[in-house]
Amino acid sequence: MDRMKTFLKYVIWLVLFIVFSEFIINVGLNSSYKDITRKDNISQISVYQAQATLVNGRIRGLATNTAENDLNGKYIRFDIYSKRDVLLGRKYIQVKDLDIGSSQVFEFYFELNEVKSFEVSIVDVKEDDDLELELLPKELTKPQIVFATVLTMLVLW
Repeated sequence: MDRMKTFLKYVIWLVLFIVFSEFIINVGLNSSYKDITRKDNISQISVYQAQATLVNGRIRGLATNTAENDLNGKYIRFDIYSKRDVLLGRKYIQVKDLDIGSSQVFEFYFELNEVKSFEVSIVDVKEDDDLELELLPKELTKPQIVFATVLTMLVLW
């Protein structure tokens, strides 16, 4: 019976450690992101999250197709600026197969230093230039993190 109590204590400590570390990780990562400002007022493109740290950032939003300005076949261009309005990078998102009145969710991550603002514009053609940002991998989901952790623990054990 003592062995079962000891085993149960270890399980409780392990669960408490996992919950505590998950809380600390989420608070630490999310507190390092600061909101960045938008420099335009295009109503078709709504951005609900635009944040950056000192070295990277993320922008998430929604593009709505309207009859007045059809977005099909066009690109949404994001110009990303520093605090001194220096153009640091550019990202294009293509809009295709979007019915009138429907919306397309977009999100992208970037790796730039000291980002303070961004500007959205709708363009017909994607320009080939050196400022276009490379596509970064998306954030890992909780099951992917758990799988990677378990796999690492098994390898190290």
